[in-house]
Amino acid sequence: MSIHHKPQQWHQLPCGDEIQLAVEQRLASWWPRIFGYHLLKLGPLSHQISSLNCNISRHFSIHEEEGASIIADPHHLPLQSGSMDAVLMSFLIEFEQDPYRLLREVDRVMICGGYIFICGLNPVSTAFAGKLLPKYQTQIPWSGQFFMPARVKDWLGLLGYQILQDERFIYHPLIGDINQGSWWQNRLERWLPGIGSVYLIVARKMDSPLTPIREKKKARAPQWAQASTAGRTGHSKQTNQ
Repeated sequence: MSIHHKPQQWHQLPCGDEIQLAVEQRLASWWPRIFGYHLLKLGPLSHQISSLNCNISRHFSIHEEEGASIIADPHHLPLQSGSMDAVLMSFLIEFEQDPYRLLREVDRVMICGGYIFICGLNPVSTAFAGKLLPKYQTQIPWSGQFFMPARVKDWLGLLGYQILQDERFIYHPLIGDINQGSWWQNRLERWLPGIGSVYLIVARKMDSPLTPIREKKKARAPQWAQASTAGRTGHSKQTNQ
């Protein structure tokens, strides 16, 4: 269930145009590496991400606003299980009361070997300052929740995904002009690469069927043979009287 108003356009995020461009640049190296039939862009921001260089045949979006390829609740995807080759989620889990539930539904429609791309906001970054300032606490994106990337990776691990990439970028608090202070942004990226305001996690669903436990063979009851006697007829020593 959603608990906060979700951004419907990138410009509703502070520095939204710059964030969108940065996300597209990082996804551009992945698109030629994945194949299949269906790429799902989940949510309105994902819908607006360019995927022209993706080798997957059909790209479509699902969200609850006009303009989506399919207007539907992301928590109840009108898709067959195991039908998606890749799913892109951009700034969705920040506005979910139960993000793991949403990930489970995404996992349901994902094929084994499929890819999931998750973009979100890193709480261990200068962008978290907006949550501490009353002026920004009710504004997007600070009105949502910032989940640790490590926690998102744990959720994916529970669902059977292998993490392929975990990257940070945008070393700016998202307050003010993103082009100001580029010198200290570059230093933060060099000295503290883990505190970028935005993260991109790429994971792949692994096919790991349970190994059946073979039924243990019942131990055979020992078949005891009668022990040979030392005094069989014709072999016993007789004492000469």
